[in-house]
Amino acid sequence: MFLSVFDMFKVGVGPSSSHTMGPMVAAARFLDLLRSSPFHAKGLRASLHGSLAFTGVGHATDRATILGLAGFEPATYDAEKAETTLAAIKATRTITPPGLPELHFDPSADLLFDYGPALPGHANGMIIKATDAQGDVILQETYYSIGGGFVLTASEMADAGSAKAKARADVPYPFESADEMMAMSKASGLTIAQMKRANELKFRSAADLDRGMERIWQVMNDCISRGMEGTGILPGGLKVRRRAKGIHDALIAERGLNMTAPHTINDWMSLYAMAVNEENAAGGQVVTAPTNGAAGVVPAVIRYWLDHVPGASASRVGDFMLTAAAIGGLVKHNASISGAECGCQAEVGSAAAMAAAGLAAVLGGTTEQIENAAEIALEHHLGMTCDPVKGLVQVPCIERNGLGAIKAVSAASLALRGDGIHLVSLDVCIETMRQTGRDMHEKYKETSLGGLAVNVPNC
Repeated sequence: MFLSVFDMFKVGVGPSSSHTMGPMVAAARFLDLLRSSPFHAKGLRASLHGSLAFTGVGHATDRATILGLAGFEPATYDAEKAETTLAAIKATRTITPPGLPELHFDPSADLLFDYGPALPGHANGMIIKATDAQGDVILQETYYSIGGGFVLTASEMADAGSAKAKARADVPYPFESADEMMAMSKASGLTIAQMKRANELKFRSAADLDRGMERIWQVMNDCISRGMEGTGILPGGLKVRRRAKGIHDALIAERGLNMTAPHTINDWMSLYAMAVNEENAAGGQVVTAPTNGAAGVVPAVIRYWLDHVPGASASRVGDFMLTAAAIGGLVKHNASISGAECGCQAEVGSAAAMAAAGLAAVLGGTTEQIENAAEIALEHHLGMTCDPVKGLVQVPCIERNGLGAIKAVSAASLALRGDGIHLVSLDVCIETMRQTGRDMHEKYKETSLGGLAVNVPNC
């Protein structure tokens, strides 16, 4: 099994990897399909199903779909240009994708929110159609946004099993489970990061790999910095105040005071994570880690390590990322990183496991201790629901990332105090998460139909 570090960590736009980035990617893929088609389209239509419909407005799914059909992509998203483009589409009821003629598209009539049963492949489904001059459908594709910005067509979903089997032979260390990962590490004498690097080098040069990871960390770190300076009210109607700047200012003012409590370090971890997720909630540039809703955990733990742990070095951020990506790949491959599929245990829980593993690695942990760190972090997120108030990635998501970062650091610390021998394996924990997600009621999985979403006034 191989998922690249650049699959797990993707530069994108908030507020949601599955509900914002995914639909934008799906729309871009449909444009590619249309460009290669012999048909001459005159119009476009799209329908959103399942969780994409129920929380689509709060997650900006409608905007993302329209902008995707206009040629926008997450990695190169230009917010100012996007606003101008949206206004023009609404005014003219036409859309002109790059490389295609002007097409009819009325957002109020041609983008449907279908609140009926979800499509059969996944909770996050959408259908995009091209029509002729009479309005008849001449091209159609079904897409599923499966979490973390990953998008599959209906046929790709059906072929996913054979694709996984093929991936095993493509890399030197194709571990599909944590047990296999540890066995390969022991046999090869390599760390998780070294095995992951060897796998990555099958597809890109060492220089490209390192430059790519440097850029990912730069975007993460810049997001933290912007978040710590941002002020005002987050969009969406909940009137949630941005808090990161106030927390940062207070922590700076307390520096050097003899009476500062030791637990204040938790506030720094929460600060870094909340700064990222406030930026995400505002629709800013973030990195999926492994999703937007959980984007704050990994960068917060890296920043904590660099700024607060003696001996930390930026030269080892790549090892942190490679280790974290290996763990995230195992979770995605064997369970899910989608809140719509398995609840927030699959998002913040997965992110905490990734961050714990990365931190344990750069602190000198053995492969067994790293696996233990990931297991502890994920185990203590099991059962966590996804119930965002008003469908916005704000409450409880922003603070939840802060607590996820704290749990990740605690998990790494506990694991490093032991010898790696423990009762519950990471593989068992991942499988338990998958089963728990399967059994979890749909109203607690990103639909905003249960939990905090219905018990907190959202006006």
